Amino acid sequence: MLQVSDLVVGIGVPEDDVDVVRDVSIGISRGEVLGLVGESGCGKSMTSLAIMGLLPHPEAWVRSGQIALDGVDITRMAPHVRVERGCGGVAMIFQEPMTSLNPVMRIGDQITEAIGVHEGTTGTAARNRARELLDMVHIPDAALQLNAYPHELSGGMRQRAMIAIALACRPQVLIADEPTTALDVTVQLQILSLIRELCDELGMAVLFITHDLGVVAQLADRVAVMYAGSIAETGAVATLFSRPLHPYSEGLMSCVPDPEAGNFRLKTIPGQAPKPGEIRTGCRFAPRCDYAGEVCRTGAVPAVGDSAGHIAYCHFPLQGRPTP
Repeated sequence: MLQVSDLVVGIGVPEDDVDVVRDVSIGISRGEVLGLVGESGCGKSMTSLAIMGLLPHPEAWVRSGQIALDGVDITRMAPHVRVERGCGGVAMIFQEPMTSLNPVMRIGDQITEAIGVHEGTTGTAARNRARELLDMVHIPDAALQLNAYPHELSGGMRQRAMIAIALACRPQVLIADEPTTALDVTVQLQILSLIRELCDELGMAVLFITHDLGVVAQLADRVAVMYAGSIAETGAVATLFSRPLHPYSEGLMSCVPDPEAGNFRLKTIPGQAPKPGEIRTGCRFAPRCDYAGEVCRTGAVPAVGDSAGHIAYCHFPLQGRPTP
């Protein structure tokens, strides 16, 4: 449904620009949830904005690569052109709904606005469709909540309203950029269950961006681990979590607190992620890796993996590593 191939996103000015996303390739099938994980600043949100066509122009742009939606290349289409050509089937849920919803517009008006843009429906028909969408995301008293302003809703209800707006364009692909970060754990579980339910019922492909490995384990079918603007490893959730191939993925797994381990010092990955433009060649994780050799610091990094689609970009994957 969505295929991103060799995506490169640059930022800055022509005389002093850097790549913040480098050679990213991911694919998501219909009805599948792909979790995209990594440290803050690794390029997850920039990748999603590139897919949506919402990169801040002219400060950021797609330098090269391809983004194909159901076989149609939308890489350099403006959002309004996508809608005009019938390629508008990508929607996004943002991290904080209070800053994404218009505070001076009623919820119903914001949903009907989206319906009007994508379906050309207005008036009573659009209003009825908006009520159906609120019912779909399990907002109680949907007809009443259409007249509510964002500040009159709880955080979980606002996020449900954001999902309703996203569904107004009948998306083929739904991008969720850390949609549960600002919510308590009970509401978080409800939103995750809703996204999974909608994915299964509507056959959407979902790109779920998060820091929380527990959320990925619960929701996603596959996971892509991102580091310093590039994909480090991809694979099925169960496989990658039980047998990570890349040292960075292994480090992320070991950093997860174990409540049954007793009183001990939390493990960490030493050092800091590189800033954009600091690493030009070789493996971007090499300065922080216990297994890195001279070959890791120069040249291209090979892709290693198996026929099941579990792939890591590493000279020394889990098997055959030298002793640190």
